[in-house]
Amino acid sequence: MREVAWRLFAGEYNDANLEVEGTGERAPSYVVTPLGAKVNRIFVVGVITDVENVGTDMQPMWRARVSDPTGTFHVYAGQYQPEAAAALSKLKPPVFGAIVGKSRVYSPDPGTVYTSIRPEAIKEVDERVRDFWILEACRSLRKRLDAMGEAQKMDPLTKDGLAAVGVKEALADGIVQAVAHYGKADLSRYTAMLAESLRYLLPEFREDRGSDAEPAAPEPQRPPEPKEPEEPTADEDKVLEVVAALDKDGKGAPWEGILDAAGKAGVAKEKLEEAINSLLDKGLIYEPILGRMKKI
Repeated sequence: MREVAWRLFAGEYNDANLEVEGTGERAPSYVVTPLGAKVNRIFVVGVITDVENVGTDMQPMWRARVSDPTGTFHVYAGQYQPEAAAALSKLKPPVFGAIVGKSRVYSPDPGTVYTSIRPEAIKEVDERVRDFWILEACRSLRKRLDAMGEAQKMDPLTKDGLAAVGVKEALADGIVQAVAHYGKADLSRYTAMLAESLRYLLPEFREDRGSDAEPAAPEPQRPPEPKEPEEPTADEDKVLEVVAALDKDGKGAPWEGILDAAGKAGVAKEKLEEAINSLLDKGLIYEPILGRMKKI
């Protein structure tokens, strides 16, 4: 089942430093925010303020910064996101842009975590689309604030208890994980974020800033460039061989075939899932369509 794309402000997303693995045959990874958003896919609309190729001419890696009223998202697209990379390369900032992509965390040093987005699709949009996204992100944030407020009244905190007060299962699960990892969330911080984002939509607020002014996003510390991909491990080498061998029609190797062939090659299911996620992150394979893997 395809994951829902969360509408999430940069201010909350960039506070996240918890990454968890899901359950099931093709376990996805999630970035869990302090308010319990359990994000595998994310949809953002903001001002694309700069686009830069931080790779090479032969192997470009496009980096973009996307500002909303609360902060800045960092977007990276390379050879394994060809459509998104091509779209970024053609943009002429500053422009309004809509991005759908996968959540990512990057830890260059112990205790240091940066969030980013690996885009699936990027499209230039207009100001009305951006304003509607701000409103939708505010609604989503309000729901998490209300749910976390209920969670902070509970002792003990349980998913069943949250479900009993109307919190949906996915958010309830994320809240329990968030509280265990971050402790008690500062709701006043996110309430102020909500108020500031709503205020940005008011005509008088824009007049104060000037009709053409864009939100002055806080200047975050620029994340370090992603390191060169590491060499694949022995299990990853086996999985690469399996993916290449099963890609008979050029559409990618089917997951069921990979699972069977990898098992015969001595790669257990748990190790296979780790290898697949690692190979995706290293840019050695990609997912051309849901349920198929293809070697770069």
